[in-house]
Amino acid sequence: MKMTRIIERIKKELADPQSVRRMVQWGFALLTIWIGIKFILFVHQAGGSGEITITRPPGVEAFLPISALISLKFWLLTGIFNTIHPASLVLLLVIMATALLLKKGFCGWVCPFGLLSEYLAAIHTWIFGRPRRLPRWLDYPLRSLKYLLLGFFAYAIFWEMGVRELGAFINTPYNKVADVKMYLFFANASAFTLKVLAALVLLSVLVRYFWCRYLCPYGALLGIFGWLSPLKVRRNAESCIDCGKCTRVCPASIKVDKAVSVRSDECNACLRCVDTCPVRDTLSFSVTPKRGRLPRRFYPVVLLLLFVLGIGAGHLFDRWHSSITPAEYRHHIRNIESPEYNHFRGRTPPPAVRQTGPDSGPASQPADNK
Repeated sequence: MKMTRIIERIKKELADPQSVRRMVQWGFALLTIWIGIKFILFVHQAGGSGEITITRPPGVEAFLPISALISLKFWLLTGIFNTIHPASLVLLLVIMATALLLKKGFCGWVCPFGLLSEYLAAIHTWIFGRPRRLPRWLDYPLRSLKYLLLGFFAYAIFWEMGVRELGAFINTPYNKVADVKMYLFFANASAFTLKVLAALVLLSVLVRYFWCRYLCPYGALLGIFGWLSPLKVRRNAESCIDCGKCTRVCPASIKVDKAVSVRSDECNACLRCVDTCPVRDTLSFSVTPKRGRLPRRFYPVVLLLLFVLGIGAGHLFDRWHSSITPAEYRHHIRNIESPEYNHFRGRTPPPAVRQTGPDSGPASQPADNK
């Protein structure tokens, strides 16, 4: 009987689309945690003197979006798919593909920070009783901040950096250990960093989805690609009863009940509105209100399939694992505090730094950028 109840509970959860979405979110969150733990163990092992038995997980490169954007432009200009952090570019391409086909599904189904934001939003509702929103005159200017941040990175990479500068940055010691640098930044977080993180958590409780809505440049990039997606939440005005339930459940505060097609760049395709609508086929995720519908239960299948195909292609064409060997990582980690591992704004370290730094071997030299 106990097993029967468990099976019935599983069936009930799988019948609820939002429960399925939460399962997908937690699946990716647990995968991220596993990748993080494995990478930390790898860094500590590589920084020691014993045998390196733990392989570095390529998935950690999902947290290197700047390196991925630089690799993307370098690839487009030269046809060279750089092998220092190849998984970062593979994942960037996959995530952009999900946005082009499924709007900001990455934000609503995959991103661990999106999942965290949902729980912080739930705390907000528990404290205030109902969602509190910023006035429109303040909300719109704040929403532009993430686009300004994206524009800053896009200008620096796609306008200021030519092939020579791109190749120089890709082969700098800094970029080669950008993943380790990222880990050490949070592992040895300063008091200021901790205060900033605490402030972001507090702001996300006071203002729902503060980070996602106002500051995340990745979300801004996906919002642009998602705006181009032919699939959108569509409303059949003929069958709509104007109950307003779709608008009330929307985490992005989009007025779904007033739109024929939801074109907002804030829509993260969580599809809560579709699941909440009491009138069958009034809301759909489709190319038009009546045609080209993606059945609700197929959304996570298509999303996961895009990741499987993209990562599978990375493996197939040997564009997933970094060309940096464990021995090279050990060399870099041991010397990571030397001056040549500083940023230098995308340029190769000055000759004086390269000559005085403890690592002057071939791994730290820039590639031939002729």
